[in-house]
Amino acid sequence: MRWWCVAVNESWSWVPRPYLGVWVLCIGLLVSHAVATRRHQRRHPESLDGREGRRAVWFALGVGMLWLASDWPVGALGAGYLSSIHMLQYMLYTLGAAPLMMLGTPEWMARAIVERTHSAAAVRLLTRPLVAAILFNLVLLATHAPVSVDTLRSTQVGNFVLDMIWLFSGLLLWAPVIGPITEWRARSAPARIVYLFCAAALIPMIPGGFIAFASQPLYGTYELAPRVGVSALDDQQMAGVLMKIGNIPIIWAVMGVIWFRWYESEQRSARRRQPVRGARSAAASRTADVTVVSRETVAASGSGRIEPPTPTGADLN
Repeated sequence: MRWWCVAVNESWSWVPRPYLGVWVLCIGLLVSHAVATRRHQRRHPESLDGREGRRAVWFALGVGMLWLASDWPVGALGAGYLSSIHMLQYMLYTLGAAPLMMLGTPEWMARAIVERTHSAAAVRLLTRPLVAAILFNLVLLATHAPVSVDTLRSTQVGNFVLDMIWLFSGLLLWAPVIGPITEWRARSAPARIVYLFCAAALIPMIPGGFIAFASQPLYGTYELAPRVGVSALDDQQMAGVLMKIGNIPIIWAVMGVIWFRWYESEQRSARRRQPVRGARSAAASRTADVTVVSRETVAASGSGRIEPPTPTGADLN
């Protein structure tokens, strides 16, 4: 049993080959999250908000995505056989594991991590939308350059480093949108939509198109690997298409959710303002009526005319 996936020159086999390091990492993350949550709930019961179970599910799903992208068969195929699976791993890390784990991380836990690592200033800088977008796409370009892929895929340590870089770049991408520390998010819903579109939908199309339309294989690791049902060039073209448009369903779905929530919030605010405006209009109308009556009374007194009082029913009887 290997510790982490690595490129090999063996023919592909569907015999399961789990990787010990992947299991240790995933189990460690789940146990750490559960222990920290239980300890915090015991020490601070007043902080419970009823969403603890939902966060646990999100975090477990994120770790499940991490396991799926790293362990056999996806991890093995992406490490040394198919560049299209290599690209699928990247998508699973950045668009699957990272946002789900972030949704499962409560604010108190994120603040505790930042405080213990003394990284508040750095995290605040890195989560600014412009900085996060630039760094995310720099990581995308650097980790898909042929020299990087061929170098890192040749060792287990290199593969582990590559996978963790992808995971952290995904956390960086989603921090301005769904980060647990709310004051470090983008300020408005339109800003988050524009940020996601540019950072994760628009810019990746450029390197994706370059990979898809290349006339020859770019990666020696996958060109020389034992074939698994597809030629090296066709496999690379599928990888380029996946980078170019594979993220569109997820990114556009998230942008749609942000837009609809923002729209609903604006509608609720408008409905709350409407009774206030009505009350103000009614008060203004009553004030205007009183003012008119007062002016008429003053005018009548000034002219020497005093209107007789209006007889009531009792006077008539």
